[in-house]
Amino acid sequence: MAVRERTVDLPDLSTGRRAWTVAVMCAAVGLVIAMVTVVNTALPELALHTGISQAAQTWIVDVYTLVLAALVLPAGAMGDRYSRRGVLIIGLAVFAVSCAVPLFADSTPWLIAARAVTGLGAAMIMPATLSIINASFPPEQRGHAIGIWAAVAGLGGLGGLIVAGLLLRYFSWQSVFVGPAVLAVVLAIACFTVPTSTEPASHRFDTVGALLSTLAVGSLVFGILRAATLGWGNAVVIGPIAAGLLLGCLFAWFESRHPAPLLDVRLFTNPGFAIGSVSVMVQFSAAFGALYALAQYLQLVHGYSPLKSGLALWPIAVSLFPLSLVSAHLARWLGLRLLTCAGLAVVAVGIVLLGGLGAHSDYPALAIAVCVLGGGLGLTAPAATSGILDNVPPDKYGVASAVNDATREIGAALGIALAGSVLSSVYTDSIRPSTTALPQAVREVADGSLAGALVVAQRSGAPGGGLAEAARVAFTHGMWFGLLALAGIVAAGIITVAAIRHW
Repeated sequence: MAVRERTVDLPDLSTGRRAWTVAVMCAAVGLVIAMVTVVNTALPELALHTGISQAAQTWIVDVYTLVLAALVLPAGAMGDRYSRRGVLIIGLAVFAVSCAVPLFADSTPWLIAARAVTGLGAAMIMPATLSIINASFPPEQRGHAIGIWAAVAGLGGLGGLIVAGLLLRYFSWQSVFVGPAVLAVVLAIACFTVPTSTEPASHRFDTVGALLSTLAVGSLVFGILRAATLGWGNAVVIGPIAAGLLLGCLFAWFESRHPAPLLDVRLFTNPGFAIGSVSVMVQFSAAFGALYALAQYLQLVHGYSPLKSGLALWPIAVSLFPLSLVSAHLARWLGLRLLTCAGLAVVAVGIVLLGGLGAHSDYPALAIAVCVLGGGLGLTAPAATSGILDNVPPDKYGVASAVNDATREIGAALGIALAGSVLSSVYTDSIRPSTTALPQAVREVADGSLAGALVVAQRSGAPGGGLAEAARVAFTHGMWFGLLALAGIVAAGIITVAAIRHW
């Protein structure tokens, strides 16, 4: 499908003003991504001081992703329709206020509700950042700017680990919410200095399409998130996933007949747009699934602190950042399809290398593996984002950015759920021969997780040393199969990209 030609004047910006715009937008998207791992890292201390249950902890983590994924497409369309900068500033304000809630109320309902509202703010922030960058640069200069944005988005999770580790080292658990709140306020003020743009159209906002997309993506992500704890065969998992797919089909049918759709679904018949969407989802499945497993591996198998864990993973930036800066240029030289297949193959190799880490693997093996993974992500992420944005008319940059963000969130949820469920299942099967002599209640704790097994081993005195070692080996065994499943997702992505034909 050919992109509809529509001329939109670029703002007359100096080089310094464009650089400032990129810096502010990257800080904003980095804040949104980092907020996931910041809260994950703070959960143990938060639970210790508030007494919230394990189920509540899960919801504090998941509700942010759920709301962000469900609302990002309508939020991107609102930016196009009304004002990208205006939606961004409102989103940052919502983000800041909701992050400040734990200072005044730390009960379970308040914490979960605050995280949901933070997800709403994040949904307004993410697509606006990328669409503002894209609308501020001429086509020949966008690749470098998008590469920087994609690199920051890719490294935001690791940045969150380090920031959380530093804050928790010197301050209470509330600091991991107060810090982002202050930064959001600063960024909201800074955003008044960046350019804005809107869709030059007078049609009505597609409210029905916004509602259908919210329900479809929300149901799908909810089911995927629950799979990590309930298993893929549970009705609470199957039902929402099936409902999400059916609602997605209904959304596509409705949008294809709407005179001014929220998302023109015919865009997915464009090879560049389709390849970019598949690539982004696969990349983030691999990256977030691997990060989920590695955070536990470093802290529970090797005994690293949260701060040291984050620092240990930073070699990924050595390859990710420089390759992100040239990714869009390589895509124009080699072609998006070839670069995507090659980059995803490198991602798969990195995932397999990470899965091969054992209970006694040394640090260089980890550093090499994350560098390989970072190289694959650096090659593919900016090119995929450019593939999505370059194939829409300028007045739809917000919606296209939202598609990029929605596929990221769906991919991240899928990767964590897949890696987590496979890891947990294999771990339990592997540890059981070492826990058969334990009382049933204690055995269930040890069989449930590596953390539980280490607690049991610590309380068992000298005999617990064997259990701890067996649990660590069982975990790395589970991690191998969990990351192998992620590599399978990446392989499926490569086949899909190769099969998307030109027309």
